[in-house]
Amino acid sequence: MMTDWNGRRVLILGAARQGIALARWLARHGARVTLSDLRPLDQLSSALEAPHDVDVNWAAGGHPLDLLDDADVLCPSGGVPLTSPIVQEAIRRGIPLSNDTQIFMERVPCRTIGITGSAGKTTTTTLVGDMASIGYGNHAFVGGNIGDPLINYVDDMRQEDLAILEISSFQLDQMDISPNIAAILNITPNHLDRHGTMEAYTASKARILEFQTNRDAAILGRDDAGAWSMKEKVRGSLLAFSLCELEHGLDGAYLHDGLLNLRHGNAYLPLMPRSKIPLRGEHNVSNVLAAFAVGHAAGLRLDDMLQAVEDF
Repeated sequence: MMTDWNGRRVLILGAARQGIALARWLARHGARVTLSDLRPLDQLSSALEAPHDVDVNWAAGGHPLDLLDDADVLCPSGGVPLTSPIVQEAIRRGIPLSNDTQIFMERVPCRTIGITGSAGKTTTTTLVGDMASIGYGNHAFVGGNIGDPLINYVDDMRQEDLAILEISSFQLDQMDISPNIAAILNITPNHLDRHGTMEAYTASKARILEFQTNRDAAILGRDDAGAWSMKEKVRGSLLAFSLCELEHGLDGAYLHDGLLNLRHGNAYLPLMPRSKIPLRGEHNVSNVLAAFAVGHAAGLRLDDMLQAVEDF
């Protein structure tokens, strides 16, 4: 875990939203930042203007390997594959890898929720954010792989805040910190051009659970074989969500006879009729159930969760 960036030489690959946000934050914390992009300078006009208030070096038109000669840390943005020659060379040289989500997680002072999956993670993350914002107001932060990178706000966050992140397999590949509440919605073939094999892709998703403790919580999709196969990796409490009634002894959110329900131990709570969900499709019912399970694990108020779903 990096706690002091002052004087550290950081090479960032990719000058899109995440790369620029990370460059600005690192430079403000004393790092010597080089931002490299495959595009030539004449196609980077808007990107060049973005970190105007900090000192950032630029390398445009490619990722030459000699950039690593002056790098203590390499931060590939999400669109840069780990099979890229410069990333492989960094690994060969023993240069550590990081990214904006990892650095955010190293710094964040409050509880974190991380949501991943092959499908539905944007909808679920946004819905959980809406649930939290009713109770937390502007002290609920939503970002990660969607919206504004949360590294932009981490210095202003407080212990009593809540951060909700959508996390992609690309980001998880380089992370060694897990969120306090981690959800895996589903795992189906996706991004195999990037990960190479289904096994490698699944291993990336599993990293969201790998560094949790027994004080943390995991939410897994019961209806998806890939997500449910992760149950043995859960170190803290386990909640599930399903379009069918959950088996005895399993906590979580589920659909039964047209009604969404929540179970925790011996307590059973009817939530809302399926007909009141404004989103179409069974996949979105599953996303809503996942959001209820995540919100319950986070201690969100039931009225806030119900209002967020009805208004979504």
